[in-house]
Amino acid sequence: MIDIVSKRYWYFAFSFVLIIPGIIALLIFGLPLAIDFTGGSLLELEFSTTLPSEATLRAVYEEFGVGVGTVQTTDANSLQIRSQEIDDQIRADITAALSAQGHEFVELQFISVSAAISQEVVQQAALTVLIASGGILLYLWYAFRQLPHAFRYGVAAILAMLHDVAVVVGSAAIFGQILGWQVDALFLTALLTVIGFSVHDSIVVFDRIRENLMRRRGSSYEVVVNHSIVQTLDRSINTQLTVFFALLALALFGGASILHFILTLMIGVLSGTYSSIFNAAQILIVWENREWRTWFRRNRAKQTT
Repeated sequence: MIDIVSKRYWYFAFSFVLIIPGIIALLIFGLPLAIDFTGGSLLELEFSTTLPSEATLRAVYEEFGVGVGTVQTTDANSLQIRSQEIDDQIRADITAALSAQGHEFVELQFISVSAAISQEVVQQAALTVLIASGGILLYLWYAFRQLPHAFRYGVAAILAMLHDVAVVVGSAAIFGQILGWQVDALFLTALLTVIGFSVHDSIVVFDRIRENLMRRRGSSYEVVVNHSIVQTLDRSINTQLTVFFALLALALFGGASILHFILTLMIGVLSGTYSSIFNAAQILIVWENREWRTWFRRNRAKQTT
């Protein structure tokens, strides 16, 4: 039998190592929010000639009193220009000015979001995550009601889920600073999907713990949890690897338009696999043993010796 749970504090330490860089990036740089959350306009153009410089694009926009936020290359011949909110008339004027300079292009997409709508999107996004967390907590509390301290299973799943959310959001802050990626509505979709994967895998482990608690009544809680993790280890890893390889194929061949979405899912799936095996069940053991009562005592004992 593989002894997994005895090294639980090493797993917690590794989780902190994963989370801390993202938290630092969030505090320093913040999330690189797209127009879905901040308001503004996005114009994507595919050029058949040489791409205009960023300075040229900014100058054209400024002719019509519009400030440009970012100019991003999506592939070899396409540019995404994020700016202040513009209407169809100003967009037509801008594209006409670019054509007059000799640039040949095709307009791929134009999106404009008002500040009021973007504020509503932010509020709805936060509400969605809160409702999902509350629903998960109540469901697990009810599903494990036959076990002592059923509430703990919901809390442990939520904490593991928050670990995955922190990893995904922190990575978005880091990649936004390094690669210029932005957080849009599709990122929120990926985040909710990651939450579902994380909780699902935790439930699989918790359900096996419930079965083994009834079968192995003479065993300690720590032994039962370790046995349950080992029993579900192959299933958890195989399931997540299947999803990961499918996402990898999409990342390689799916195109630039969904690349950020797919990479966010890949990071979340890996984090969710780790947290459900090495965090969620370990939290139950710490809670069952009330190990926090001895944390500082150990430090004092080391100091006195």
